[in-house]
Amino acid sequence: MTHPRKRHVRLVVSLTLAVLLASGLIYTSFASSDPALTPSQLLARGRDSGNVQLTGTVVARSIDSHANGVVDFRLADRTGDGVSVPVIYSGSVPSVGLASGRELIVTGRLHGGAFDAQPGSMITKCPSKYSAAPNGSA
Repeated sequence: MTHPRKRHVRLVVSLTLAVLLASGLIYTSFASSDPALTPSQLLARGRDSGNVQLTGTVVARSIDSHANGVVDFRLADRTGDGVSVPVIYSGSVPSVGLASGRELIVTGRLHGGAFDAQPGSMITKCPSKYSAAPNGSA
């Protein structure tokens, strides 16, 4: 093969591999994710929800910490329509803490009327990232 032809073949092979690797990465990132549901959507699905991400707001005065590291609390829809789900969680709590009104995401499944969260699956949403900028500036 001539020198320019070798470069062309290498370029085509390299680009083909890059496209295949990118496609595989995109597929695995979307295929392995659990659906994200609000408490009302979770309850509408029924008793066997499978593995899901539950997203909502911690209900006031619902947090109960136990000596064995288990924390019970209720998550409600962000709309505040009164629908909430009891959550049983064990594992580390993010540094910003678990507080009433805090928006959370936990991964697990509905089991016996309560959401059994996987240990270490709690993610909190930082309220400062979602508040309005001072003086209306961006």
